[in-house]
Amino acid sequence: MDSTVLLLLTMFAVLGKVVGDRRLTFVTVLYRHGDRSPVKAYPTDRYQESSWPQGFGQLSQEGMRQHFELGQVLRKRYRGFLNDTYDRHEISVRSTDYDRTLMSAEANLAGLYPPNGSQVFNPSLEWQPIPVHTVPQDEERLLSFPIPGCPRYIILMNETKRTEKYLNMTFLYKDLIATVREKTGLKNTTIETVWSVHDTLFCEARHNMTAPDWVTPEIMDDLRKLKDFGYEILFEVYKRQEKSRLQGGVLLGSIVNNISESALPDSNRRLKMMMLSAHDTTIVALQSSLSIFNGKQPPYASCHIFELYQEDNGSFTVAMFYRNDTTRAPYQLAIPSCDLFCPLEDFVRLTKPSIPEDWDKECMVEPPTKDTRVVIGLAVCGCLLFLLIVLLLAVLCRQRDPSNGYSHVHNEIES
Repeated sequence: MDSTVLLLLTMFAVLGKVVGDRRLTFVTVLYRHGDRSPVKAYPTDRYQESSWPQGFGQLSQEGMRQHFELGQVLRKRYRGFLNDTYDRHEISVRSTDYDRTLMSAEANLAGLYPPNGSQVFNPSLEWQPIPVHTVPQDEERLLSFPIPGCPRYIILMNETKRTEKYLNMTFLYKDLIATVREKTGLKNTTIETVWSVHDTLFCEARHNMTAPDWVTPEIMDDLRKLKDFGYEILFEVYKRQEKSRLQGGVLLGSIVNNISESALPDSNRRLKMMMLSAHDTTIVALQSSLSIFNGKQPPYASCHIFELYQEDNGSFTVAMFYRNDTTRAPYQLAIPSCDLFCPLEDFVRLTKPSIPEDWDKECMVEPPTKDTRVVIGLAVCGCLLFLLIVLLLAVLCRQRDPSNGYSHVHNEIES
């Protein structure tokens, strides 16, 4: 008995040493904004924009609390890695240019970096301003999905709508879609757009607003299934990897590049954390490009984490964690064909097929005018060849006709 206990203690000691020698060197945190008001209302909805304190698509106080709490979780998780006090060289924060994502980032940073010592500028205020960077919405090509201005992606989406899975789902839920169209007053209600009705009803339910009589638990469940299927339509179902190269692969490429730079032998970067404040579609696009999307909408304040470690032998590994439940710690994820602590070179190799080498070039499609010119040119050549053959046959026939020959000679003699 004593020998067994001693063996177990020895094993734990060895394992502890291995884990202890793994040193965290860089972190990327991507999260969805917190609880918000609906993005819009349907025509027959009793709760229009005036029913919400700040209007549509705005972070609620519950959303602020969610991100303040997440900031505290991150502070605890990275204690000893990040300074206890804010250091502008250690963290960079970027957000999409939406009120709800900008405010989520600010609430998160309030939990991550409460002012300490000389950073306290108002003794009665446990908060300090920390910069959050963004770009205009029409220029965002890193965090907002699907990325516009990509003709090839539009073609892939049109082809997706002709797949068996898409057509089966359309047929299976045709009665529900017809009901939603009738009850909401929405004219353009399809399997792709019905998510907005679920979003509106879901937000209203979270804020204790009464649902209309036609909204039963069964209908809400079916709307949820269609909403989740909407994410699959955008990034999966059909030619997932090519969609990834044109969508989530753009963000994945940026993340892999930052991780790789932090692992360079001569790297003297002081940056320890890249924080990204975005949307549910951002997380889905990224996870789809990694082949780890679970098919469900990421909840408010859900968080996907990349951690770069240096092992005791000097090599680097990448670990990923996902927090989609505020009552539980983040759980670890692994990309297919790699370990939970994936060697960096393998991580780069396995993610490369989903990362575009030249996004603009891959998004382009051959202009139809070029194909049209080719077709027209071939048609003209064909017609000319056909006429030439007809003319040649006519000449041969004329030469072989004796009556024509006699008449021609007779005319010549008379003249």
